[in-house]
Amino acid sequence: MTCPSSFVFSEEFTRYRFRDDHPFNQQRVLMTKDLLEKEHALTDDQIIPPRVATEQELRLVHHPKYINAVKRGGEGLLTESEALEYGIGTEDTPIFSGMHEASSLLVGGTLAAIDSVLQGKVKHSTNLGGGLHHGFERKASGFCIYNDGAVGIKYIRKHTDYKVLYVDTDAHHGDGVQWAFYDDPNVCTFSIHETGRYLFPGTGNVNERGLKEGYGYSFNLPIDAFTENESFIQLYEYAFRQIVDYFRPDIIITQNGADAHFLDPLTHLCGTMKLYEKIPMLAHQLAHEYCEGRWVALGGGGYDIWRVVPRAWAQLWKIMSTGSPFNGPLPASWKDHWQSKSPVQLPLHWDDPAGSYQEIPRKQEISEKNQKILEKSMQFILNQKKFNS
Repeated sequence: MTCPSSFVFSEEFTRYRFRDDHPFNQQRVLMTKDLLEKEHALTDDQIIPPRVATEQELRLVHHPKYINAVKRGGEGLLTESEALEYGIGTEDTPIFSGMHEASSLLVGGTLAAIDSVLQGKVKHSTNLGGGLHHGFERKASGFCIYNDGAVGIKYIRKHTDYKVLYVDTDAHHGDGVQWAFYDDPNVCTFSIHETGRYLFPGTGNVNERGLKEGYGYSFNLPIDAFTENESFIQLYEYAFRQIVDYFRPDIIITQNGADAHFLDPLTHLCGTMKLYEKIPMLAHQLAHEYCEGRWVALGGGGYDIWRVVPRAWAQLWKIMSTGSPFNGPLPASWKDHWQSKSPVQLPLHWDDPAGSYQEIPRKQEISEKNQKILEKSMQFILNQKKFNS
């Protein structure tokens, strides 16, 4: 199965860089593209350039005063107190030169991906430079300045009557996107993430259901720390299938953070590369079943940029464009090129070897807790089905 797909890319994505030792590092996008090219899985005619989002487009989500503050911050014209009011100049989201321009390019990359799907040029598109799901109307948060996913969804709603399903599999709750559409019945958000008891941003509880007309269109699965593949995949697949059948979207937007892996330094989940095969395979399948294939995939978190993110995001593209994952050894030419730059030993294979991490003694307990979370989260849909039958 080969699907017409586009891959948004520019080396200028690396301009979105807080400082050399900051965990958010867009070199991972370059490494992913290089890995795909060395596997002969990405061709020049599949690559499309991003554009710079206009200020009018940014205003679909962000307040003009906030946009102005970001501009001034990137020019060194913002006081410390002004910066903190807007969530910039913090340890997580420091000010850097040209940050408005760099951030606008990431948003424009998502809009370019969306346009290629809406215009029927391709069935699917991915912008790995995007997925900055913590950005708010008036505030930066969690490494995210402008929220490209939220702007993209507003853009879709402005130019079409499509109902949009947003699915977020980042280890951190997709709070910025959820709150942007919390009262909107035409946008359904679904986030599976590590519980906020242990992890930023601390939101994403099961009882966050939406507000007013949007009630019943927000779904969260806050899974326990140290959750492994089986429990994550079971919850994700069951919930995704229930939600897509309940909501009946016209287009699916996925945020594909790669930080639920056991090697990620900022989270406490225990997924392996098998997770990053199953996540896009289900999105791909359901997009074809419910949305005539319309699917836009964004990047997101992922802080082991050497061993995890390039493999995870390359699998996303491979499944998006062909329907099947890579397997076997990684290309030696890729490993040889990047190993001298890497502080850790790079992997040899697409899969993680058995026994890669220490066995979790609470596995059954964690899985049982997650199952209860799933039942509680999906009870709303089951009740709606009973009411309508």
